[in-house]
Amino acid sequence: MLIMSKVFVFGGSGRVATELIKDLVDAGHTVTAAARHPEKIIALAGVTPVKMDLTQPLADLTAAVKGHDAVYFVAGSRGKDLLQTDAMGAVKTMQAAEQAGIKRYLMLSSMYALQPEEWPKYEVLSQITDYNIAKFFADNYLISNTKLAYTILQPATLTEEAATGKVTFGVGDDTTNPIADVAAVLAGLLEADNTIGKVIMMRAGETPIQAAIAAV
Repeated sequence: MLIMSKVFVFGGSGRVATELIKDLVDAGHTVTAAARHPEKIIALAGVTPVKMDLTQPLADLTAAVKGHDAVYFVAGSRGKDLLQTDAMGAVKTMQAAEQAGIKRYLMLSSMYALQPEEWPKYEVLSQITDYNIAKFFADNYLISNTKLAYTILQPATLTEEAATGKVTFGVGDDTTNPIADVAAVLAGLLEADNTIGKVIMMRAGETPIQAAIAAV
């Protein structure tokens, strides 16, 4: 049975976040969405936009997330500020969650972020090496330096294609994911306790999303 939660989303104005917020609200959750430009956060009932920059002091982030049940990190600098946003910014949100007493933490990462030996094998990954380095350190910190009930989702290349509602988890041949499918998986992971402590690689596929999550 789905438990309604108060959810905090870092990176709340992004493409994945916009779809994720819709899915969370549709499922009955309330959302606080943080972004440097809160006016770009989708306006929906049940969504509270807040202005937040990941370079702010940790105390600010901790105060913002306090009282929530779960934290999502779906922020990204698109290569503009990899150290302070994608790497250290992510770490600070983990520290904030722990300091605020929040257990559940969901991270949007990148395919093979934890396997640097795979990056040269894929042209699309070899083009974003610095981004994957940032995600490598952020994912490793989450796994090794926190006690959070985490799930890390590592999708393939994001596309603007229409949602399919179907995926493949793990290794495979497909190298893309529609953004809406990534968001749907992230939303579905929230109450899926079987995914806690797991790193899930995601690709386009033929398995319905809820069935794929249940089988993790």
